[in-house]
Amino acid sequence: MKFRTLIFLTILVITPLGFGTKFYYGPGEFWIQHYGGGVFYEIFWILVVTFLIPKVRTWLVAFFVFLSTSMLELLQLWHPPFLESLRSHFIGATVLGVGFDWWDFLYYVVGCFLGYLLVKGYHNIVKTSGS
Repeated sequence: MKFRTLIFLTILVITPLGFGTKFYYGPGEFWIQHYGGGVFYEIFWILVVTFLIPKVRTWLVAFFVFLSTSMLELLQLWHPPFLESLRSHFIGATVLGVGFDWWDFLYYVVGCFLGYLLVKGYHNIVKTSGS
Protein backbone atom coordinates (compact mmCIF):
# COMPACT_ATOMS: atom_id res chain seq x y z
CA MET A 1 0.00 0.00 0.00
CA LYS A 2 1.31 3.45 -0.83
CA PHE A 3 2.38 5.85 1.91
CA ARG A 4 -0.12 8.63 1.15
CA THR A 5 -2.95 6.10 0.96
CA LEU A 6 -2.10 4.87 4.46
CA ILE A 7 -2.02 8.45 5.71
CA PHE A 8 -5.35 9.30 4.07
CA LEU A 9 -7.09 6.19 5.43
CA THR A 10 -5.79 6.97 8.90
CA ILE A 11 -7.13 10.53 8.64
CA LEU A 12 -10.53 9.04 7.79
CA VAL A 13 -10.38 6.95 10.97
CA ILE A 14 -8.83 9.44 13.37
CA THR A 15 -11.11 12.38 12.50
CA PRO A 16 -14.34 10.82 13.81
CA LEU A 17 -12.44 9.40 16.79
CA GLY A 18 -11.23 12.88 17.70
CA PHE A 19 -14.66 14.44 17.35
CA GLY A 20 -16.14 11.48 19.20
CA THR A 21 -14.14 12.34 22.31
CA LYS A 22 -16.38 15.39 22.75
CA PHE A 23 -19.46 13.16 22.95
CA TYR A 24 -18.08 10.31 25.04
CA TYR A 25 -19.83 9.47 28.32
CA GLY A 26 -18.58 6.63 30.46
CA PRO A 27 -15.51 5.64 32.42
CA GLY A 28 -12.85 8.35 32.25
CA GLU A 29 -15.18 10.74 30.44
CA PHE A 30 -13.62 13.91 31.91
CA TRP A 31 -10.15 12.94 30.71
CA ILE A 32 -11.37 11.75 27.31
CA GLN A 33 -13.55 14.83 26.71
CA HIS A 34 -10.93 17.33 27.88
CA TYR A 35 -7.56 15.76 27.06
CA GLY A 36 -8.00 12.67 24.89
CA GLY A 37 -9.16 14.83 22.01
CA GLY A 38 -5.93 16.81 22.25
CA VAL A 39 -3.94 13.66 21.53
CA PHE A 40 -6.05 12.93 18.44
CA TYR A 41 -5.85 16.62 17.44
CA GLU A 42 -2.05 16.47 17.27
CA ILE A 43 -2.04 13.18 15.39
CA PHE A 44 -4.61 14.55 12.92
CA TRP A 45 -2.49 17.60 12.08
CA ILE A 46 0.68 15.53 11.73
CA LEU A 47 -1.17 13.28 9.30
CA VAL A 48 -2.62 16.21 7.32
CA VAL A 49 0.75 17.95 6.95
CA THR A 50 2.45 14.67 6.05
CA PHE A 51 -0.24 13.92 3.47
CA LEU A 52 0.19 17.37 1.89
CA ILE A 53 4.01 17.39 2.09
CA PRO A 54 5.07 13.72 2.23
CA LYS A 55 8.81 14.38 1.75
CA VAL A 56 9.24 16.52 4.88
CA ARG A 57 10.98 14.93 7.86
CA THR A 58 8.53 13.47 10.33
CA TRP A 59 10.22 14.95 13.41
CA LEU A 60 10.01 18.40 11.80
CA VAL A 61 6.28 17.98 11.15
CA ALA A 62 5.70 16.86 14.75
CA PHE A 63 7.74 19.78 16.08
CA PHE A 64 5.88 22.40 14.04
CA VAL A 65 2.50 20.86 14.83
CA PHE A 66 3.39 21.06 18.53
CA LEU A 67 4.47 24.70 18.16
CA SER A 68 1.36 25.65 16.17
CA THR A 69 -1.12 23.98 18.48
CA SER A 70 0.68 25.39 21.52
CA MET A 71 0.26 28.85 20.02
CA LEU A 72 -3.45 28.11 19.53
CA GLU A 73 -3.61 27.06 23.19
CA LEU A 74 -2.05 30.36 24.24
CA LEU A 75 -4.51 32.16 21.94
CA GLN A 76 -7.26 30.85 24.22
CA LEU A 77 -6.17 33.46 26.75
CA TRP A 78 -7.32 36.14 24.31
CA HIS A 79 -11.06 36.77 23.99
CA PRO A 80 -11.80 39.35 21.27
CA PRO A 81 -15.34 39.31 19.85
CA PHE A 82 -14.36 37.73 16.51
CA LEU A 83 -12.67 34.78 18.25
CA GLU A 84 -15.52 34.39 20.70
CA SER A 85 -17.91 34.29 17.75
CA LEU A 86 -15.87 31.49 16.13
CA ARG A 87 -15.61 29.61 19.43
CA SER A 88 -19.38 29.74 19.91
CA HIS A 89 -19.80 27.05 17.22
CA PHE A 90 -18.83 23.39 17.62
CA ILE A 91 -16.16 23.36 14.91
CA GLY A 92 -14.67 26.67 16.07
CA ALA A 93 -14.58 25.48 19.67
CA THR A 94 -13.06 22.16 18.61
CA VAL A 95 -10.35 23.69 16.43
CA LEU A 96 -9.58 26.85 18.44
CA GLY A 97 -10.48 25.65 21.92
CA VAL A 98 -12.46 27.59 24.47
CA GLY A 99 -10.29 27.73 27.56
CA PHE A 100 -6.59 27.73 28.35
CA ASP A 101 -5.29 24.72 30.27
CA TRP A 102 -1.63 24.05 31.08
CA TRP A 103 -2.31 20.30 31.02
CA ASP A 104 -3.09 20.47 27.30
CA PHE A 105 0.61 20.93 26.55
CA LEU A 106 1.38 17.52 28.05
CA TYR A 107 -1.19 15.85 25.81
CA TYR A 108 0.07 17.79 22.79
CA VAL A 109 3.50 16.27 23.44
CA VAL A 110 1.94 12.80 23.79
CA GLY A 111 -0.09 13.26 20.59
CA CYS A 112 2.91 14.53 18.64
CA PHE A 113 5.02 11.63 19.84
CA LEU A 114 2.33 9.09 18.90
CA GLY A 115 1.79 10.81 15.54
CA TYR A 116 5.52 10.75 14.91
CA LEU A 117 5.68 7.02 15.73
CA LEU A 118 2.67 6.31 13.51
CA VAL A 119 4.10 8.11 10.48
CA LYS A 120 7.55 6.57 11.02
CA GLY A 121 5.85 3.18 11.19
CA TYR A 122 4.12 3.87 7.89
CA HIS A 123 7.47 4.83 6.34
CA ASN A 124 8.88 1.49 7.51
CA ILE A 125 5.89 -0.47 6.20
CA VAL A 126 6.17 1.16 2.79
CA LYS A 127 9.95 0.72 2.72
CA THR A 128 9.79 -2.99 3.57
CA SER A 129 6.90 -3.68 1.20
CA GLY A 130 8.63 -1.94 -1.69
CA SER A 131 5.59 0.22 -2.55
